[in-house]
Amino acid sequence: MRWRLPEGRYRLTRARAPAAMIEGGAVDAEGFVETEVTVTDGRLSFAPSDAPAVDLKGAVVLPAFVDCHTHLDKGHIWPRRPNRTGTFDDALASVRADRDANWSERDVRARMDFALRCAWAHGTGAIRTHLDSFGAQTAISWGVFREMRAEWAGRIALQGVALTAIDQVGDAEFDAIADEVARSGGVLGTVTYMVPDMDERLDVFFRAAADRGLDADFHADESGDPGAVSLAAIARAKLRNGFEGRVLCGHCCSLSVQDEDEAARTMDLVAEAGLAVVSLPLCNMYLQGRGAGRTPRWRGVTLVHELKARGVPVAFASDNTRDPFYAYGDLDMLEVMREATRIAHLDHPVGDWPAAFGPTPAAVMGIDAGVLREGGPADFTIFPARGWTELLSRPHADRLTVRAGRPVVAAPPDYAELDALMEPT
Repeated sequence: MRWRLPEGRYRLTRARAPAAMIEGGAVDAEGFVETEVTVTDGRLSFAPSDAPAVDLKGAVVLPAFVDCHTHLDKGHIWPRRPNRTGTFDDALASVRADRDANWSERDVRARMDFALRCAWAHGTGAIRTHLDSFGAQTAISWGVFREMRAEWAGRIALQGVALTAIDQVGDAEFDAIADEVARSGGVLGTVTYMVPDMDERLDVFFRAAADRGLDADFHADESGDPGAVSLAAIARAKLRNGFEGRVLCGHCCSLSVQDEDEAARTMDLVAEAGLAVVSLPLCNMYLQGRGAGRTPRWRGVTLVHELKARGVPVAFASDNTRDPFYAYGDLDMLEVMREATRIAHLDHPVGDWPAAFGPTPAAVMGIDAGVLREGGPADFTIFPARGWTELLSRPHADRLTVRAGRPVVAAPPDYAELDALMEPT
């Protein structure tokens, strides 16, 4: 290990953190703040100190990542239910078949725990996960989620979102799901696609969330069809209903293939309604524009720069991992940051884009996380890199993750642990 942290109280000297992820300090030309920080009883202080020093020599320090859009219940089913074409439709069919055949409490718990150990080893401190909420699966997955949230408390803060379909909204099952979410302290969610009675169903959705004091989370317009315009409908519905909770919209892919004027009108509405947007570039690059024997012309990323310029909070997240929607991934937010920077041009200058991997999703989730601050938790990761090109050019398996001021001795689990679950039923 490159850095050895003393037992008890210590200070880190010549640490570099992105200005968007640290409170205070002089910002250099690359957008970093070089600082000295003391760790005492698991908390941070930037006051002068005589604690034993560890010279980081300019190494980058990032606060614990916040991953605000994942699917822990789907993760790691690829070996028993692969997506043979890589298309969105086959992903839906494959997941549905696997869910119906295999998603017992034992199966969901084992895969969810495996995924969380991956995220823990990589330095993530908070995760929001969508949970398929259909029929008997609702009680199974939410029950397991509550157990895992309690088990992982103090390591990874977990939030659950009910993943329903827009054409479920308004029926008796949806009301029961909303009650389950409220009992579980979760977030109400749905997938929007173009149905004739979209506005009426969104009104029902927002009333159900408001009546139970829940925030909202949408899968919106995960499509390359310019006619997929549910994002604008969500914004209008939030305004129409006077909904006061936080609202996050994921994907929003079709925005980038719409007419410029229409896209601008939608983004203005999104800003007016106070929606936040999360882009999932790894999964959407995998799914969107795919066709056998055809090179993709379009890669599924929404208009993050234009949204952010309007004051819309924009985050990036992992989405799926090793399931029919995305064959890869390991809940490593450094990988998401590295690839999102390349895919969406979050550089030259970097500016405050690092906030999209910590403070911004933390605010969307309503939690205090993703920033290094006076008196805050000593939850961070040290990377053997001194600037952006060094940080984003390697996977950095040699990073040092620290929680409550103490190094985390953890490595991602061995895939062989899941072998007993991987025989298709």
